[in-house]
Amino acid sequence: MTIDKTESQELQPTILSYVKDLPNLCSLAGLACTLLAIYFSILGVYYATMIGMIWAVAFDWADGLIARRMKGRTGNDRAFGGQLDVLIDIVSYGVTPAILLLSYGKFEPIFLIGAFLMLAASAIRLSYFSVFGLAGGSKYTGLALDNNNIILVFIFLFEAAFSQGVFSIILYMSGLGLAALNVSQIKTPKLSGNVVNVYILAIYTLGITGIYAWKLL
Repeated sequence: MTIDKTESQELQPTILSYVKDLPNLCSLAGLACTLLAIYFSILGVYYATMIGMIWAVAFDWADGLIARRMKGRTGNDRAFGGQLDVLIDIVSYGVTPAILLLSYGKFEPIFLIGAFLMLAASAIRLSYFSVFGLAGGSKYTGLALDNNNIILVFIFLFEAAFSQGVFSIILYMSGLGLAALNVSQIKTPKLSGNVVNVYILAIYTLGITGIYAWKLL
């Protein structure tokens, strides 16, 4: 028994061996974009935040597309990548929007409630998906979390049309609405599984990046 355990430990790959896996590198690139989005949210440079948020989605979708097309990936590779995705998703689509709401609301205590509900809905949504997966093998139960970023960066395009106070309410209500959809029983398709949708997201990402980069100038 001791010998078997020792042999099993010797065969166990190192933690960092998974970093060289291309889909995982793509996931980590998305995490880097998420960190930048959080950083700029705290600084109050919201247009830069939007760029980071949408690129986080782009890298998230890209890692899945690459993983599906790669040959020779083991069951452990897929399992590790799946766990990494879930952990990054909670940061990208739960923590980041919550921090955005808090920052835009000048960190007033009332915004803590909305931020918590958004974050809690994300955690519950991901936990449910980890247990039950896709409904019928093809659809999500509840709005997939990547849609949170896609929708929020679009809503923020209209920020300049409102006062800071009014838009903070719009952002608050949008966040709560998305949180409710995340944990609802609606069935939504897995958009990232379609190559055409990936190209559409790529165009959207470049367009959003161009618009917010121009606003930053």
